[in-house]
Amino acid sequence: MIRESYSRKAFVMFNYVFLTLLSLTMLIPFVHILAGSFSSGPAIMQGKVTVLPVGFTLENYQAVLSNWGIWKSFGVSVYVTVFGTVLNLLFTSLMAYGLAKKDLKGRSFIMILIVLTLIFQVPIVPAYLLVKSLGMLNTLWSLIIPGLISGFNLIIMISFFQNIPEGLTEAAKIDGCNEYRTWWSIVMPLSLPSLSTIGLFYAVGHWNSYFNAIMYIRDPGLFPLQVKLRQLLVESDTESMMQAASLTLQSIEGIRMATIIVATLPILVVYPLIQKHFVKGAMLGSVKG
Repeated sequence: MIRESYSRKAFVMFNYVFLTLLSLTMLIPFVHILAGSFSSGPAIMQGKVTVLPVGFTLENYQAVLSNWGIWKSFGVSVYVTVFGTVLNLLFTSLMAYGLAKKDLKGRSFIMILIVLTLIFQVPIVPAYLLVKSLGMLNTLWSLIIPGLISGFNLIIMISFFQNIPEGLTEAAKIDGCNEYRTWWSIVMPLSLPSLSTIGLFYAVGHWNSYFNAIMYIRDPGLFPLQVKLRQLLVESDTESMMQAASLTLQSIEGIRMATIIVATLPILVVYPLIQKHFVKGAMLGSVKG
């Protein structure tokens, strides 16, 4: 039995304490917002709310959930997140499957181009003109197509595919499977951890998408939830919500906090469901056997 030295134990204990405190600095602001969303307007305005609700009330959530604009933007974000993530995974896995083959002609040149997309970002004006020329302005396609394949996620998936034993794909070809059948029936089922990891990256990106919507969308009916949230936080677009719920001006901050929680909750609910695959996928794609 190997005993740890005193210095080693002290180092481990220091790490636990430091990481715990660091986690609290990230968690406390969210707990404060959560507490404020259940607190009365006067308590928030007087600075009485810390990490526990003061003057518990559900009026803030009533104002948020009774606003049709919030629900419409929520639906837009759900549609873009779900449909966009499915397309992201489909095209990323197809491209990664081809680039995982080392005998692919031009593979090195294509990989260089992919790495360049990680170093140099597309300028705003050319990106806007490209989306305009494709007829995607003021459509939800403008929130999906420009980021259809992420270079970072593509490299992760290529690394994962290269870890799959070649004997499996060769056996599938001997049994008469073509490349597409091998990709769908053999490679994809084995790639669930990697797909879960990359799918979460894509989903969070779509859900938090803000800049593309501001740049490409003009119809308020197509605004995703994050843009609607900005209107509430920055432009003080809360009068209609307060009137619908018969609230006073003192409830503005509470409504804003409730809106933040509503916008954040879906991702917090989804992550625990795929956490096991997420951790496994993040490790499998990083080391080659």
